[in-house]
Amino acid sequence: MKKPLILIFLVLLIDQIIKIYVKTHFYLGEEIEFWGLSWFRIHFIENKGMAFGMNFGDNIGKLLLTVVRIIASAAIFVLLVRLVKRKENSLIIYAFSLIFAGAAGNIIDSLFYGLIFSQSTFFQVATLFPQGGGYAPMLFGKVVDMFYFPLIDTYWPDWLPLLGGKHLSFFDAIFNFSDAAITVGVGMLIVALIKKDNKQSEDETASAQ
Repeated sequence: MKKPLILIFLVLLIDQIIKIYVKTHFYLGEEIEFWGLSWFRIHFIENKGMAFGMNFGDNIGKLLLTVVRIIASAAIFVLLVRLVKRKENSLIIYAFSLIFAGAAGNIIDSLFYGLIFSQSTFFQVATLFPQGGGYAPMLFGKVVDMFYFPLIDTYWPDWLPLLGGKHLSFFDAIFNFSDAAITVGVGMLIVALIKKDNKQSEDETASAQ
């Protein structure tokens, strides 16, 4: 269990360092090009809901979503512990470690950021541990997102019917390190399960022969 825990700790540490830096150094909506690359930008937004900036209802929806996240994350961690005890394939274990760490990273925002930060606005950078308390009670903090990769950011050729001259962009989602960990973890899990299924098929074929 040592290596999965180290992986979880590192993901959470990197995620929170990035979020705290962006929260305390960027105005809401502020954007910069990272290393001068137009397709790799830091664009600070906050959201009340799910990954990649999606929202889920009002305050009741936010509360329900946070509670569901906590329950789901606890279930994933219990499953992870069982997988480690069963000495499951390491790729599957690391996949669930990344998924759990990513979910936990965003839960931290929802649980505590409203308590420890002042409100971020288009004109004011948030402060950590402000006098008078934070901008929201526990469970109602906003998730900090910042990575923006507009790999295609151009316009359709004028000669195209209907689309000509209209803006064309690809991958408009703005996400954070936790979201990336979840995505990578899910990808690893799919690969691991495909490999496991193929191996079982090969073993069954070999046994039949």
